[in-house]
Amino acid sequence: MQNFKVTWVQAGEPKRSTVAYDRPSAEDRAARLEPEDGVTDVQVVEVKPGE
Repeated sequence: MQNFKVTWVQAGEPKRSTVAYDRPSAEDRAARLEPEDGVTDVQVVEVKPGE
C-alpha cells in the first residue's frame, strides 16, 4: 500500500500532515486545505510506511 502526506505553507510556515493517508484521502484533505486563508502550495507527497 502506498502512503501519502499533505504538505502546505500557512502564513509563511511550512506544514506537513502528521498522519499518512491513502491517495484519495490525501487528495480530499488537500482540497479542503486549499480554500483556507493564508494557505498556499498544497501538495500530496508519497512517503514510505512509518515516515
